[in-house]
Amino acid sequence: MQSINLPSKPPSSPHSILNLSFRVFFSAGAIFAIITMALWAFVFTGHTNIDAQILNPNYWHGHEMVYGYALAIVAGFLLTAVKTWTGVMMPYGYKLLGIFICWLLARLGWIAFGLGIDIGLEQSAWLYIAAVFDLLFVGSMAFAIFRAVWQGKQYKQMGILAKLMLLTLGNGLCYWGIISANMTLTKTGVYLGFYLIIGLVLTIGRRVLPFFIERGLSVPNAAGVAETVIVRNSKAQDIASLLFFFAFFIIDLFYPNKYLLTISALGVAVVNIVRLMGWYHHGIRQKPLLWSLFIAFSGMCVSFILYALQPWLGYNHSIAMHGLAISGIGLMTVAMMARVSLGHTGRSIHTPPKTVNIMFGLMVLVFISRVLLPLIDNSHYLWWITIAQGAWVACFVLFCSSYLRILASPRPDGLFG
Repeated sequence: MQSINLPSKPPSSPHSILNLSFRVFFSAGAIFAIITMALWAFVFTGHTNIDAQILNPNYWHGHEMVYGYALAIVAGFLLTAVKTWTGVMMPYGYKLLGIFICWLLARLGWIAFGLGIDIGLEQSAWLYIAAVFDLLFVGSMAFAIFRAVWQGKQYKQMGILAKLMLLTLGNGLCYWGIISANMTLTKTGVYLGFYLIIGLVLTIGRRVLPFFIERGLSVPNAAGVAETVIVRNSKAQDIASLLFFFAFFIIDLFYPNKYLLTISALGVAVVNIVRLMGWYHHGIRQKPLLWSLFIAFSGMCVSFILYALQPWLGYNHSIAMHGLAISGIGLMTVAMMARVSLGHTGRSIHTPPKTVNIMFGLMVLVFISRVLLPLIDNSHYLWWITIAQGAWVACFVLFCSSYLRILASPRPDGLFG
């Protein structure tokens, strides 16, 4: 007898925001970016009861920017993109909610510690609670990706899993440093996570930015003639960028040597400047969802140059680090979220909300105020920090006002996603 394959039940979730991971993690990440930066402004000026003997407030801020905000956006992107790469359905509905709740509870633990909330236990108890949920969050995310990669036989994606495992190691070092009262270990964990995120951004940016440029510009022009845009890529550039960045990362974190740091940082900058030249097209200037990504990548190149010059010009190492963080994590993630949130909800990427230009402009202002102005005038450092913090919060307030409704609403075409 001939067997009849009955159609499988279509996926469904209790709310549209749990259809795919980018919806809930982009939404929560943007809200968290506002809360954690506002709280950092209070911690920075000494207006909370954070226990600095347990954890240096700077590392509290660094940890939550890397393992809180950035890793949420990485989770939203990867748990969505892996479905496209492998064809395997990723967690949605209550399974996705479980992963998200682990992230959320870890963040609440760190916020409670930053505020210095007293519940009759040592303040470090908040961080022990956060550690459990942080490990559950990354572990469940890595398992979902591994399962999809294995089922889809996309073994080339194992490199992303390796980075997630190293991020887990970095986060573990942060917590172990706190437990053992070893601030150096905590610092190593924060910086390890930061450079791994930057490595992920360079890897993913190499994949998606050329694709976005080609898709965003290969449309009919004013005369109705379709123009096909193809940008240049090079395997040699990919390898050179990877090798220079790996050397830079190891040298800056574990083996500080100004000669080797300068050579490796300049190597990363030059390779990626050449790469950007191959990606450039004049039409980018008319597309905010493209010029924002292009400027973010350019800001990373400028930041690597700042790393190269820092040992010789003597300005603070955090200037270069914040330049890389603001361009490679701040502007890059906002620009990526603005584009992905439209495309994956069935909306046109060619007609983004009118606020995107202001959003991206505010993040550029963050870079100018936090990185460039202190180089020119360090006497008003606190003013520049305050302006940067305000511009960061304003950027994400605009993102939330423009995109939360989109992220929480069903697709206009009625499809699941």
